[in-house]
Amino acid sequence: MLKIGNIQLPDFSLLLAPMEDISDPPFRTLCKEFGVDLMFTEFVSSEGLIRDAAKSAMKLDIFETERPIGVQVFGHDVYSMLKAVEKIEEVQPDIIDINYGCPVKKVVTKGAGAGILKDIDKMQKMTAEIVKHTDLPVTVKTRLGWDDNSIVINEVAERLQDAGIKALSIHGRTRKQMYTGTADWYKIATVKNNPRIHIPIFANGDIKTPEDAKRIRDEFGFDGAMIGRAAIGNPWIFAQMKHFLTTGKIIEKPDIAERVKVVKKHLELAIKWKGERLGILETRPHYSNYFKGIPNFKPFRVRLVTEDNLENIFSIFDEIMMKFT
Repeated sequence: MLKIGNIQLPDFSLLLAPMEDISDPPFRTLCKEFGVDLMFTEFVSSEGLIRDAAKSAMKLDIFETERPIGVQVFGHDVYSMLKAVEKIEEVQPDIIDINYGCPVKKVVTKGAGAGILKDIDKMQKMTAEIVKHTDLPVTVKTRLGWDDNSIVINEVAERLQDAGIKALSIHGRTRKQMYTGTADWYKIATVKNNPRIHIPIFANGDIKTPEDAKRIRDEFGFDGAMIGRAAIGNPWIFAQMKHFLTTGKIIEKPDIAERVKVVKKHLELAIKWKGERLGILETRPHYSNYFKGIPNFKPFRVRLVTEDNLENIFSIFDEIMMKFT
């Protein structure tokens, strides 16, 4: 078994990546049902938390059925990060995860997210302070470096391990790449194969299929796969990967009836969490992904993302069932 602090996980674990506007409780609930081993919240702003911003506070909503779960926090100021950690501890997550990988300009320009890859001394000091400030296991998600001329991931991994983190997730791109090009699993593997490193190393980036998961386990020896964009509208991916890793056989993609069943549950969970109006609004971005690949689906998608009446939305789901099954 793999361990992060006192948390026990399978030897090769499947993780749900923290994704803004995606990794919320309704979506996490579905991923849990399909077998994900460890999940993280959307990333939470330390400044937002200590100022009691409603949006930041709501990101701390976690439920017992989701465990083990980590809250991911980002920020550039040590004091704010420590105060945010205190607020996070109040909801009793299993892990505190620090975001040193977000490439978005408004985060990076403040020296947070991937911006801190330009200042590894600060990264190590801030991490060490956070580790000392909490009894919860601290983990980190980061990238290979700022750009191709500054691939610093091995130094980062060693120094963060020295600071006391219990696991490291590495997105196989630089900040400059954002989400373009190809994730470099070979560069992540230099960390896993570094004899100084003894904490679990999770690979992230371009892990899209059961075959990808098997490859990063068997060829690269990573401790797990962190799945991000490939899980959007596709919570089944965790069950598919686990089945393939165990049996070598591919589970067929979900049919229309299964997709409609799960998207209905997603909507119902969203409404239960945030109320009918917000639940309807926040489920809209997921529809395209749930029904991806279905020919001539656009008219239904347009109706789903513009309809405000819950009864009418469920009627559209019924129409989809009738037309595509």
